[in-house]
Amino acid sequence: MNENMTEGARKNPFFEPYNTLHDTVPFDKIRLEDFEEAFMEGIRRDDEQIEKTINNPEKPTFDNTIINVDEDKDGYYDLLSRVSTVFSNMLSAETNDDLDALAQKLQPILTKHANDVRLNKRLFERVKAVHAHHRKLTPEEKMLLDNCYDGFVRSGALLDDEGKEKLRKLTEEAGMLSLQFSQNLLKENKAYTLHITDGQQLEGLPDTAREAAAMAGKEKGVEGWVFTLDYPSYSPFMTYAADRGLRKQMYMARNTVCTHNNSENNLEICKRLVNLRREIAQLLGFKTYAEYALKRRMAGNARNVYKLLDDLIGAYKPTAEKEIGDIAKLAEKLEGKDFKVEPWDFSYYSHKLKLKKFNIDSEMLRPYFELSNVIKGVFGLANKLYGITFKENKDIQVYHPDVKAYEVFDNDGSYLAVFYADFFPRKGKQGGAWMTQFQGQWIDRKGVNVRPHVSVVMNLTKPTEDKPALLTLGEVETFLHEFGHSLHGMFANTRFESLSGTNVWWDFVELPSQFMENYSVEKDFLRTFAFHYQTGEPLPDELIGRIVKSRNFMAAYSCLRQVSFGLLDMAYYTKKDKFDEDIIPFEKKAWKKAMVTEQLPDTCMTVQFSHIMAGGYAAGYYSYKWAEVLDADAFSVFKKHGIFDRKTAQSFRDNILSKGGTEHPMTLYRRFKGGEPTIDALLKRNGIKKIKKAKR
Repeated sequence: MNENMTEGARKNPFFEPYNTLHDTVPFDKIRLEDFEEAFMEGIRRDDEQIEKTINNPEKPTFDNTIINVDEDKDGYYDLLSRVSTVFSNMLSAETNDDLDALAQKLQPILTKHANDVRLNKRLFERVKAVHAHHRKLTPEEKMLLDNCYDGFVRSGALLDDEGKEKLRKLTEEAGMLSLQFSQNLLKENKAYTLHITDGQQLEGLPDTAREAAAMAGKEKGVEGWVFTLDYPSYSPFMTYAADRGLRKQMYMARNTVCTHNNSENNLEICKRLVNLRREIAQLLGFKTYAEYALKRRMAGNARNVYKLLDDLIGAYKPTAEKEIGDIAKLAEKLEGKDFKVEPWDFSYYSHKLKLKKFNIDSEMLRPYFELSNVIKGVFGLANKLYGITFKENKDIQVYHPDVKAYEVFDNDGSYLAVFYADFFPRKGKQGGAWMTQFQGQWIDRKGVNVRPHVSVVMNLTKPTEDKPALLTLGEVETFLHEFGHSLHGMFANTRFESLSGTNVWWDFVELPSQFMENYSVEKDFLRTFAFHYQTGEPLPDELIGRIVKSRNFMAAYSCLRQVSFGLLDMAYYTKKDKFDEDIIPFEKKAWKKAMVTEQLPDTCMTVQFSHIMAGGYAAGYYSYKWAEVLDADAFSVFKKHGIFDRKTAQSFRDNILSKGGTEHPMTLYRRFKGGEPTIDALLKRNGIKKIKKAKR
C-alpha cells in the first residue's frame, strides 16, 4: 500500500468514488490508517441512516423500512460495507502484525455496532410492523422481508433488556475469540519449517518438490532445502519422502499446531467458543446451537444431518476398510510382515498402491498442468458452457503481485464482472482455498445492475527458478471448485445484494463449486488444455484413461474422512449442557464410528478446524456431503445431455447460479432438475453402487 502521497492533498480513498475501471478497489492508494478512519465514519453514517429510518413519521412500509435497513445503496450508505470487505479480505490473504493488531482493536467496536442495530427496539418495531402488514411482494421481496425479520429475531430482538445485554457480551466475546483462533492458526502454521542440508534425506522426492524447497531456502537465506506446512510443500513431502522419521516430524508438526504450551494454543479458545454458541442459542430459545443453525439450512434439523452421515457410513465403510487393508498389505509386502502403517505412512504407501494398480501419480501429470494452460482451460470451460470470456487487465489494481485481475464479458459481449485470482502461498496468507468478493451484485433504485468483483484465493504450487507453476490434478480440482463459487457470484442477477450470488443457505452454497469438480476427470475437458509445458504434446489418451480408472481410488476413505469432520462438528454443537471435556479425547470419541485408521492421542483437528470455529460452518460442515449429493445428481443431467450442453448449462445458470438466495434452494434445484435429488448418482460416481447396463 502506497505511503508516498502528499499529506495536504490526500483524502481517504474509501470516502469517495474510486474513479477506477468498474469502480474496482484502488489498493495502491490505501494506507493502514485509512481502515480505522473509514470504519468509524462508516459506523457514524450507518447510525445516521438508521436514525432517519426510525424517525420517519410515515407508516412503516417495505420500501421505507426494509430496503433502508438492508439494502440502501444510495449516497454514501455503503461505506461500512465497502471498508469491511477490503479489510476482511486482507486479513485472510495479505495480513501483517499491524493489520492483525488493528483487527483486535476493531473487533469489539464492530460487534457492538452490529448488536446496536439488531437490538434497536424502535427499528425492530418498524420491521415487525412491515412483516405483519405489507403490500403484495414479489418472491424476492418476500424473501428479503423474511430474512430481515428473522435476522432481528435470531439476533435477540425479542429478548428483554437483561437478555439483550447478556447477548451483547456473549457475541462480543465470540467475535474476539474467533479472530484470535484464526490469528493463532496462521502464526503457528507459518512458524514451522523443516530445514534439510543433507541431500540424502531428500530421497524419493520428485524434482518439483526439491526445486520448490531449494527456492524456499533461498527466500529464507539458508543453505539447503526448506519445507513448510503449506499444502504445496507438505503434501509432496508426505507422499514421496522415503525418510520415515522426517515424514513423522512433518506429520506431527501439522497435526499438533495450536496445541503447544504457548500463546498460540487454541484448545481453551475452542472450548469457550463451543460454550458461547450454545449459550447464545439457548438464550434465543433453542436447545442447542445446532438447532439454532439448522433452522436456516436445507437439512432442517440434526436428525436429518445424522441420517445423511449415518447413511454414508453404512454405504462407504466396508469399501473404506478394504482400501485401508490393501494399503497395509502392500506396506507389509514391501517392508516385512511386522510393519505397521502409521498416520505419517498413509500418503506414502497409498501413493505406491495407486502407482501399482493404475500406474499413475500426480508427478506424471504435472507437466501437463502448467498454470497458464489450466487458467485457459478453466476459462475455456466457462466459455463452452455459458459463452463468457475473460480478459486480463493489468490496469486493474491488485493487492499483491501474485494476483491477476480479469474483466469478464457475457455471451453478448456486455461487461459481466471483475475476477481476481490469487494463486500462491505466502507469509501473510491463510492456508486453504476460498472464494470471496470485493463488491457484490445488486440493482440500484435507478435500475442500474451493479456488477460483482469476485476473487478466488488459493495456495497452489509456485513456479521455481527453472520451471513454471506445474499443478497436480488435485490442485486443478481446487481451482475448479473455487471457480464454481466465483461463477455463482459472477452470474448473480438479483435486486438485493444480501440475496445475490453465494448468499444462500450454507448447505446449498457448495453445489456450484463441487459441481465444477466433475470436469477434472472428463476426457473432453482435459483435451482442451492439458498440454506438456515443454513439448506442447497433449495429455495422452492412455494417461487420461488411467486418470478415469483411478478416479475412485480411496474414494470411500475420503468420504468417511469428510463424514468424520461432520460428526465432530455436530458433536460440539448438539451439546445441551456446558462443554467442559478435554478437547483431544472428546474429538477421538466424536468421530470414532467413521474412523478406519488409528488415531494418535496427541494430534488434534479441532484447534485448526477453521470452518467450524471461525469460518461460519459451525453445525454446518455436513454441507459438503449434502452438496455432494446435489452436485453428483446435477452432473448426471449434464452427462445425459452432454457435458458441454449449452441448453442444460443455461438452465443451471438461470435456475441456480443467477438466483442467489431469492427462493428456497430446493425450489431452485427442482426447477433445474425437474425433481428432487437422490443419493444414487453419488454412489454410482464413487463406484459404491454399480451402474446397470442397458439390455440389448
